[in-house]
Amino acid sequence: MEIRVLGPGCARCHEVEKRTRDALAELDVAADLQKITDMKEIMGYGIMGTPGLVINGMVRCAARIPSVAEIKKWIQEALRP
Repeated sequence: MEIRVLGPGCARCHEVEKRTRDALAELDVAADLQKITDMKEIMGYGIMGTPGLVINGMVRCAARIPSVAEIKKWIQEALRP
């Protein structure tokens, strides 16, 4: 599973990363979690505001901080065949 946190490195981006790590830990799921701070790369995902969260290539959230419960739901959906 590949997860990308998109943002310039602000407090909101750090919070999305923390919540994502918490969700992964609660679900006991391993993932390749990376923070993307390059604005050209972020723009390639087509989001208009940060922070953003991308799971397995699918933008799940942009311009807001999702709850741990939301992130867990998205991770579980990405794990389904």
